[in-house]
Amino acid sequence: MSVLDDFDTWKEFLSSRIDEAEASGMTDKTISMLAHEVGDYLSENVNSTNKEVEVLKDLWNVASDKEQQALANTMVKLVQNETQ
Repeated sequence: MSVLDDFDTWKEFLSSRIDEAEASGMTDKTISMLAHEVGDYLSENVNSTNKEVEVLKDLWNVASDKEQQALANTMVKLVQNETQ
C-alpha cells in the first residue's frame, strides 16, 4: 500500500517528513521549495489514487508556478495545523 492510497495517510506521511526537515534545521523557505518539487513530481509521475489527490493534481496542472507554490505552501500548513 502506498502512502498516496489514502489522503489521511498521505497527510501523516507529509507531516512526519516536515517534522524531520525542521528537526534537521531546514528553513521554512527550503521546506516550501521542496514541497513544490514534490508537487511537480507527484503531478507528473503518480496516478490519482483517491478523490483528494485527483483534485490536487487537477489544480496543480492548471496552476501557474506561483499558484503551485501557494498550493504547496497550503499543503504544508494543512498538515502542520493538524498536528498542533
